Amino acid sequence: MIRVLALLLLLTAPAMAADLKISTWNMEWLTLRPAGDPALPENVVPKQPADFALLRRYARMLDADVVAFQEVDGAAPAARIFPPDRYTIIVTDDSVIQRVGFAIRLGLAFERNPDLVALDPYPQAIFHLRSGADITLILPGGRLRLLNVHLKSGCHEGRLGSGSRVCDTLRRQVAPLQGWITQRVQEGTPFVLLGDFNRRMDRKDELLDALNAASPLSRATEGQATGCWGGNSFIDHIMAGGRARGWMQQNSLRVLVYAETDPAAREHLSDHCPVSVRFRVPD
Repeated sequence: MIRVLALLLLLTAPAMAADLKISTWNMEWLTLRPAGDPALPENVVPKQPADFALLRRYARMLDADVVAFQEVDGAAPAARIFPPDRYTIIVTDDSVIQRVGFAIRLGLAFERNPDLVALDPYPQAIFHLRSGADITLILPGGRLRLLNVHLKSGCHEGRLGSGSRVCDTLRRQVAPLQGWITQRVQEGTPFVLLGDFNRRMDRKDELLDALNAASPLSRATEGQATGCWGGNSFIDHIMAGGRARGWMQQNSLRVLVYAETDPAAREHLSDHCPVSVRFRVPD
C-alpha cells in the first residue's frame, strides 16, 4: 500500500510542478472597502459582488498554477477571486491598500521569503510604495524563486534620470532589484521577476538594461503586443533568469483579453489583463 501511495504521488506531483503556468495580473483597486472610505481616493469605485463574480470566472479561465497579483487590499478580497479550495493566498505585509501577492495552486509546495521592502525608497514618507512579494516554489526538479513587483507609475518610457520626480523614484527602485537578482545568481537559484513594472520596454530601455546588467534575462513580452483593451505595449512583464531562462517555453505567452469591449466595463474588471507564460521545469 505504501508503494502504491508513493507511486500515485509521483504520478500526480510532477504533472503539476514540471509544467507550470505562471501569470501576472494587476487587479486595479481590488478592495472590500465601501465607496467613500477615507483610505480610498475619491475617484475609486469599489467593485461590486457581480464584479467579483466576473473576475472569479476569468481567474477560472486563466487556470494558472501561480498568479502574481497587484493592487489587492489584502488576502480577503484576493480569496474572492482565487477561492481557498483551489489556491493559497499570500500578500505582502505593507500598510498600503495596493499590495502585491501570490495565489498559489493547492498542492504546489512553496516557501515565503521576506518582502522586498527596499522597493520603497522613501520609508519615512506618509505615502508608501509597494514592497515586492517573494516566494520560492519547491519542485521535484529543484527550486524556483519568484519576485512579484509593482513599480512606481508615471515613467513609462524615457530616461530614469530625466529630473522627473516619478522617474527619479523609479530609478531608486532599480538598485534593490539588481541586488535581488545578484543574490539569486550567487546562490545559483533559477528565478522569475514579474509584475507591473509600469514601464514599456519595446525599444532599448534604461530600466531593462540595468536589470540585464545584473544578470541576463529572458523577457516573455519582448516584441509582443498586449491586445488588452485595444492596447499595444506591455507594462506587465515576465522575465526569467538563470536556468529558468531555458525553462520558459517559447511562444507560450498568453494574454487573457476580456470579452467585454465597452470601456465602461474597465472599472468592473481591471485596466490590466492577465498575462501568462508556461515553464517546463526538469524533474
